[in-house]
Amino acid sequence: MGSQARQYRQQLGLAFAMIVCVLLSGAVSGSTANSAGVSVSPPPPEFRLVRLAYRDNGLGRGGFGGFGRGGDSWTTDAPEAEFHLTTGIRRLTRIDAYDPGSYADRDDVFPVRPDDPDIFRYPFLYAVEVGQWDLDELEAANLRQYLLRGGFLMVDDFHGNNEWAAFQISLQRVFPDREIKEIPDSHEVFHVLYDLDQKVQIPGIAALRFQRTCEQCEDGGFDPHWRGVFDDNGRLMVAINFNMDLGDAWELADDPDYPQPYTALAYRFAISYAIYAMTH
Repeated sequence: MGSQARQYRQQLGLAFAMIVCVLLSGAVSGSTANSAGVSVSPPPPEFRLVRLAYRDNGLGRGGFGGFGRGGDSWTTDAPEAEFHLTTGIRRLTRIDAYDPGSYADRDDVFPVRPDDPDIFRYPFLYAVEVGQWDLDELEAANLRQYLLRGGFLMVDDFHGNNEWAAFQISLQRVFPDREIKEIPDSHEVFHVLYDLDQKVQIPGIAALRFQRTCEQCEDGGFDPHWRGVFDDNGRLMVAINFNMDLGDAWELADDPDYPQPYTALAYRFAISYAIYAMTH
């Protein structure tokens, strides 16, 4: 009996070791086996911060912004903004967000052109410095179809009357018959997870270095606005953060020179937009 018990324990130990090896192999490869023993890769994440890679209008910003890679305004604050925001979404919510990896490997910008058919694969688009964007009719038509079919666009980091006017030119190509409206404080997007009752202007680092909270203050840049474009059923399609710079707040989340309360608030707004976009 003693020999049989030892043999049984050896067989059990061997089986356990094989199970562990299989599990470790799946963890390393990022795949698992289904009931038929076929290797299956995990599905792609349900959320990724996708940037709208638009063409610049060439108007410039008079010394502010435009610090994107190669001078392209749509890349401003990348890739640090992606890394910090996505890490925050993964930590603060149960959204299956893309894993940005380690901080050392954070060069991970994911662009899509306004006229790209792949735009329909993503529920959430982010466009930065939209006072610089210039959409042609084809790009505007594709973006219009994306939004009407359920897509969501968040725009950020533009300031003052001149940039507002430039932004409107392209947006009117997208929606020539839809009005831009102030988003009411009671709207669901401000209460889907956090109660964002206090509207505080989120400034860029350039403004803070001049000891103020607005860029182009003298040209209509002082008052922050949360505006939007809605579909026929009242769904928010375009969230417009005007006279604010959420991108800087994400990008500088680990910078001691940027105030933490602004970053925390910018995270809450972004998370609220993301959850709203994925549930409406």
